[in-house]
Amino acid sequence: MQNGQRLRNLALNNTVRYVFLAATVAALVFFLIASNRLVRQLSQQERERMDIWAQATQRLAQADVDADIDFLLSIISQNNSIPVMVADSAFNILDFRNFSLPEKSEEESPGFEELSEVNRDFLTNRLRQAAGNHPLEKVAQTNPHFIRVEVYYNYPQYIYYEDSILLKRLSWYPYVQLIVMVVLALIIYSALVYTKNAERNRLWAGLSKETAHQLGTPISSLMAWNEYLSSTGTSPEITGEMNKDINRLSVIADRFSKIGSKPELHLEYLNTTVEKSLGYMSSRISDRVKLHLNFPEDDIAVMVSIPLFEWVMENLTKNAVDAMEGEGEITITTGMEKGKAWIEVKDTGKGIAKKNFKRVFSPGYTTKKRGWGLGLTLVKRIIEEYHGGKIFVKESEIGSGTTFRIELPIVKEY
Repeated sequence: MQNGQRLRNLALNNTVRYVFLAATVAALVFFLIASNRLVRQLSQQERERMDIWAQATQRLAQADVDADIDFLLSIISQNNSIPVMVADSAFNILDFRNFSLPEKSEEESPGFEELSEVNRDFLTNRLRQAAGNHPLEKVAQTNPHFIRVEVYYNYPQYIYYEDSILLKRLSWYPYVQLIVMVVLALIIYSALVYTKNAERNRLWAGLSKETAHQLGTPISSLMAWNEYLSSTGTSPEITGEMNKDINRLSVIADRFSKIGSKPELHLEYLNTTVEKSLGYMSSRISDRVKLHLNFPEDDIAVMVSIPLFEWVMENLTKNAVDAMEGEGEITITTGMEKGKAWIEVKDTGKGIAKKNFKRVFSPGYTTKKRGWGLGLTLVKRIIEEYHGGKIFVKESEIGSGTTFRIELPIVKEY
């Protein structure tokens, strides 16, 4: 029943994540489409403005000497944002406006011939690049930024215009908006994950301290009863075994008390510590499980909390025994490389699928019918948060076994 509730909670958490992800993607798509639509509308408006400007230019060129051209001139002069130039078929620029030139001109509105050679070359190259060095008559048929106008005696001219600075900036707006929204979504998601992790850490600490506190009273009572039995002549063998179990309970309570706060680390030797931590489990596992220790001759100095490190080794050993269903071989190897000490726990059990290499350390993950699925989660927390190390599944094969690897910082001078 507890496992079922745990699975429901995990499913609910996954559902919340998927809903958040789907809502974020939907919002991004909506704003991206809306922004692109706005940019297209503005681009169309600029095209229409340039068509009107081109018509005004054409009528002005074809106007009689006595014609009233003030209206046409007002239309042409109103364009103070869209870069535009007028050229003939030979790429000779006849007029231009609103281009940012590399060299400043002394005149306020100079003609093309009054420009410096650098500025003239700049405009000519810009026109040729926009046309791809193709004839302007051909380009005007396919490129909407080129407009053909007829002047006197069927003499064509070509108006080339670029997007205004405003439109260029707006064309980048959807992508900037996309980046901002992605960053914002990541910040919100990170905040949610951080809040969840902080809440989970507080829960871990609270449960651990409460467990240690609850165990304290019965342990004290058992110690008193054991002393009473000893004083009444009860067999020393019986009271001795009881005392072992009482000490074991005291060790467990001490471990839980250390989970809620930062434990003190002490200089220890790795091989000695590993061997000592297996003392309790080695006498309680089946005779059908063979335990092999492969240690180098030189011991390795590390900073560890003995009670918590023993808990790690006991959990890994117990998981290995469960994975082998009480029959097989467990090989524990230690070594040192690249400034790190390492311990590998290898079993001949049923193995772990590669997709679950990281999931095995998640709270609630278990393949057993009974249990909380917290053993490896505790192991990861103890190794990584309290000892500054790392634990991971080094390798595993279904039906052949699994190897867990622990890496710890070494003490260079000892």
